[in-house]
Amino acid sequence: MTASNEVEHAAARDTITRFYRAIEHADISLLRTAVTSDWQYLPGASGQPVGVEQMAPMLADLLHALPDMKITLLDALIHDTMVGVRAKVTGTQSGPLMGIPATSKPVDFAIHSFHELRDDCIAKTWHLEDWLGLFRQIGELPPGLANRPS
Repeated sequence: MTASNEVEHAAARDTITRFYRAIEHADISLLRTAVTSDWQYLPGASGQPVGVEQMAPMLADLLHALPDMKITLLDALIHDTMVGVRAKVTGTQSGPLMGIPATSKPVDFAIHSFHELRDDCIAKTWHLEDWLGLFRQIGELPPGLANRPS
């Protein structure tokens, strides 16, 4: 790896670290330092791209559900302007989560993301959480999923 690549990789790692710290603490000010002004989270729950403003209440709800949430970055694979991330989330479900009342159970689940960088910031994020793994750990499904017809 050349010195230039090492500098680019270090900058990408710094951006990714700031992004996940912002998510972990629902810190919208910090999130804005890690993403572009036109950042898109794809796909949002609605199927439409989500930006920082739409993400703020979702992060607040997640932090309320998992107030001791910790995101541990396990791998970051950097290639040109793309970064693939494998991470895990740990915490205690101490508040309602997707309609499931607090269980006080510990959780540990995987997240996987791909980020497209532009000007040392994240321009797009494709993100998946292992919600099924989390639901198994707390022993419940969200109300809308639990009563689906066979």
